Amino acid sequence: MSAVVVFIIFVVCLIIAIPVSISLGIVSVLPGAFDPSFTASGTYVIRSMLGGLDSFPLLAVPMFVLSGIIMARGGISRKLFDVFAYFMGKRTAGMPCAVIVTCLFYGAISGSGPATVAAVGSMTIPILIEMGYDKKFATALVAVAGGLGVIIPPSIPFIMYGSASGASVSDLFIAGIVPGLLIGLLLMIYAFYYCKKNGEDQEKKMVLVGELHDRGLLGVLKDSAFALLSPVIILGCIYSGIASPTEAAVISVFYALIISMFVYKTIKGKDIWAILVESIRTYTPILFILAASIAFSRVLTLMQVPQLISSWILTHFTNPIILLLVINGFLLIVGMVMDTTPAILILTPILLPIVEAIGVDPIHFGVIMVVNLAIGFVTPPIGVNLFVASSLTDVPVMEIARRALPMIIYFLIALLVITFVPSVSLVLL
Repeated sequence: MSAVVVFIIFVVCLIIAIPVSISLGIVSVLPGAFDPSFTASGTYVIRSMLGGLDSFPLLAVPMFVLSGIIMARGGISRKLFDVFAYFMGKRTAGMPCAVIVTCLFYGAISGSGPATVAAVGSMTIPILIEMGYDKKFATALVAVAGGLGVIIPPSIPFIMYGSASGASVSDLFIAGIVPGLLIGLLLMIYAFYYCKKNGEDQEKKMVLVGELHDRGLLGVLKDSAFALLSPVIILGCIYSGIASPTEAAVISVFYALIISMFVYKTIKGKDIWAILVESIRTYTPILFILAASIAFSRVLTLMQVPQLISSWILTHFTNPIILLLVINGFLLIVGMVMDTTPAILILTPILLPIVEAIGVDPIHFGVIMVVNLAIGFVTPPIGVNLFVASSLTDVPVMEIARRALPMIIYFLIALLVITFVPSVSLVLL
């Protein structure tokens, strides 16, 4: 069975709404089923699925999922928002910018885009609406800013890319800092432009800001100190060499649980079972996709698909600039129709040799890939962030996408800068 037929069957499975994990399993088994001499038999595929999950770095994923859910239930996102609203609230676009910075910080806790949208959006969108901001704008802002959750470390997609490429996860985390800050800055510039153009209800805005200032700076910081320390402790353990990303993920779980139960007292002992159930329900689909993606990538390797695609692309696109633009365009399209995890695990073995052939650093390419797929979080038809945001406000997904379009353009500008200025990603390494 040829690779073209395999990919056609995979696309057909997705079109007729077969779950991604099952679709990947089907196309992984088919080559061996039709050709008994092919190495990848059904037994080989199953062993690849189980063996691929036997990875210490991948243990960080369920831990960050659990940590993010604990912090969402514990109200830590609100503590973060209060601090940034205190300092930025009085300025033009101060409250929308406070939401963006909150997404940055929460992303440094959860490592997940959809989790960031759910935790920050459920709390900030009603506040923005109450202050007179347009409901559709507020929803789109959180949906796009939530994409920062997979760029700012720790990042679950970076862990997946490190697993697929062999690149250092710690280096990928460091490489994501400046690009994440750059995208956050561009989103704040758009928010400032939007608020200048459409105006703000200063009276309503000052009600909330006034309440925060009445508490005083020390009062706000005292109430939010442990929330602010969360990303510092998690990233500090990684970058200081005290803990690996996986160990830091476990630390983040215990830190979130202790702070939520004994300091903020927002979580009771009886809530822990529900939190564990929610985290398992969140991670289990990722687990099946992950296992099937690993098996499929190994089958593709045996079929020499990465070498064939690499040879074809390098033959037809010799200019490095054109080649990077083509790859970016391809990744943007993939991000629109495929979830991040299978996209990274399937495409990394195919695309990484191509970009390495033109001198692109694997760490730099990891950032390029994740930023591309982060844009996919807010582009139909998959657009997970759009669906999460829509569930919070009942604004139709396509309406959110339309209002998010200007912000996506700023995201694309950042992508071009990150692609063609490698030092943006590598400056801290």
